[in-house]
Amino acid sequence: MKTLVAAGATLLREADAPPQGGVRGYVADPDGHIWEIAWNPAWPINEEGHVVFGM
Repeated sequence: MKTLVAAGATLLREADAPPQGGVRGYVADPDGHIWEIAWNPAWPINEEGHVVFGM
């Protein structure tokens, strides 16, 4: 999140721990598009870089 803000994003919501686990926060890019940045160690990522649920 700090890297995104340093690159010009606007912090909308500090990273926190949601009930489902992991960490999430929100930023807006310089064009005003809102992004959720999320990480959860329980979300497996396949070889193509996609999160896969139900593995």
